[in-house]
Amino acid sequence: MDVKTEETAEVQPRTARSVRDWAVDILCIALAAVIGILAAEALRKDPGASPALLFFDQIVGALACVALWMRRRWPVPLAVVLVVVSTPVPPAAGAMLVAVFTVAVHRPFRTVAAVGGLALISEPLQAAIRPDPDLPFPAATATGLLLVLTVIGWGMFVRSRRQLVLSLRERARRAEAEAQLRAEQAQRLARERIAREMHDVLAHRLSLLCVHAGALEFRPDAPPAEVARAAGVIRDSAHQALEDLREVIGVLRAPGAEGGGDRPQPTLAALEELVEESRQAGTEVVLDQRVADAPSVPEATGRTVYRIVQEALTNARKHAGGAAVRITVEGSPEAGLTVGITNPPGDGSGASVPGSGQGLIGLAERAALAGGRLSHGPTPDGGFRVDGWLPWRP
Repeated sequence: MDVKTEETAEVQPRTARSVRDWAVDILCIALAAVIGILAAEALRKDPGASPALLFFDQIVGALACVALWMRRRWPVPLAVVLVVVSTPVPPAAGAMLVAVFTVAVHRPFRTVAAVGGLALISEPLQAAIRPDPDLPFPAATATGLLLVLTVIGWGMFVRSRRQLVLSLRERARRAEAEAQLRAEQAQRLARERIAREMHDVLAHRLSLLCVHAGALEFRPDAPPAEVARAAGVIRDSAHQALEDLREVIGVLRAPGAEGGGDRPQPTLAALEELVEESRQAGTEVVLDQRVADAPSVPEATGRTVYRIVQEALTNARKHAGGAAVRITVEGSPEAGLTVGITNPPGDGSGASVPGSGQGLIGLAERAALAGGRLSHGPTPDGGFRVDGWLPWRP
């Protein structure tokens, strides 16, 4: 909170006083009254003071104490008026000290310096106009100056302490808000990761289902062995799709869950199994694996390559049915991993599987997060290509 904001907040009138405000105000008025009574008792010892003047001093001192009730709303005008009044009327000095203390607490240094300087100037004038019978002029002046400096210093200390407390509270509030924001961002990123992973898996499973279901639909006269094999693939793919769907629902129901569940994630070593699964679905796939030691590829990098190939095979089944797919994977720890998937135009026998068109976009984001890049687009012969590069260690 800057000084300008604080000043704006403090000059606004308070609509209601808290119990603490009532207690502090009553204590301040009582303290000012005690100081005023002591000053009035000291003036009684002056043989030259008339009873009427002493009575007037007491009335003015009492009114000054009552005026302190407005110290929160108009601290600076009240302090200036009480400084002027207390100069010829010493019983109002207690109320003047409380008003100066209020200014020191609630106003910036420039205002405090102006009001405090006026109060310091009034002290020697008061000692000269209404001298204390028990104290010489230098001692009375020094005592008054010391009291004014004490209340100003005390008020500024209270002000700085309040600002420190407000600053710590604001810092704690911001830290809590930032922590909550970071937690929400981490949760959102985790859910996006889960959604991206499940899109890759479910799209692959469902495309296999559509391929085999389409084969059964258009080949009702197929041999029983082929029908049984297609039905088995449909059953297995449906079972795996349900398992994946159950997994993502379970993770999304747990707000604090991260990752993709307890199931082991695929790596580059599982690429052969993925290709074989597509071959069983009727897609001609040629895999050119030029990585000598596939298990040595870091898991995160291998999983990204696996997902790129999986999405490319899924798209080939959806949009280029009957076309042969060629996959090339090569690389080394020094050069990184390069993956390329190409397919010519299909023969129109692809599975009619609806899609959102976000699969390749998600893969490009996945590759970028791993420190690599991914490009895709049509080939001159009407086919499609997907090219990617990933660092060996993301």
